[in-house]
Amino acid sequence: MSEQTGGRPAGVPSSGRVSAGAQWPAHVAIIMDGNGRWAQQRGLPRSKGHEAGFQRARDIIRACGEWGIPYLTLYAFSTENWRRPAGEVSFLMGLLQRAIREELQELLENNVRLRILGRLQDLPAALARGLKEAEQATAGNTGLHLNMAINYGGRAEIVDAARAIAAEVREGRLSPEEIDETCLARHLYTAGQPDPELIIRPSGEMRLSNFLLWQAAYAEFYVTDVLWPDFTREHLLQALEQFTHRQRRFGGI
Repeated sequence: MSEQTGGRPAGVPSSGRVSAGAQWPAHVAIIMDGNGRWAQQRGLPRSKGHEAGFQRARDIIRACGEWGIPYLTLYAFSTENWRRPAGEVSFLMGLLQRAIREELQELLENNVRLRILGRLQDLPAALARGLKEAEQATAGNTGLHLNMAINYGGRAEIVDAARAIAAEVREGRLSPEEIDETCLARHLYTAGQPDPELIIRPSGEMRLSNFLLWQAAYAEFYVTDVLWPDFTREHLLQALEQFTHRQRRFGGI
């Protein structure tokens, strides 16, 4: 678990609402929620909301890269989202496949390193292959670390970590006495990364929705009624600035 914060990213527009020495989160995680409601409010099919949400994700990724935020995690598709209508799920799978194909060059040009969090083995083969190839292509990049949570569930992640640890114990590579929080964190999808310090949820819902359950232990939450397709850089800046006013005690006084 990381309890450190990063400095104010370079290039962030000055609003005068916080001091120049304010500490910004090193890892921001966003539950991209509200695409369907955004479309419904406009009398559009839900697919149009998902397309608008993809465009918003692109802009927020660019903002985090430009502002020097080290880590960004976006919740794109959960293990529970398979319960949606088959047509919507199929559209989302196609949108993700198209997005990774169209955006890979920009990720490379902007030095973004991509990591996929989730069970890739359950995704359509072409999509899983494209995601793995994008991870490999960007593995040497040193700028923004972008995590895309796809077919992701916090409980599933912990189960997968427990299975990996059990296998190491069975093979004699790990003793039960060596299993502690550090050991478990080392087997999570986010191994080697700091825990998110700020979790943002657009759309006004007040729940984690099975997102980063282990890593969110000491995260600060920011909830806004703004739906994800309408969530702009200014909204992100507001969330970052509110973070600087939080008192983070980590169980202390």
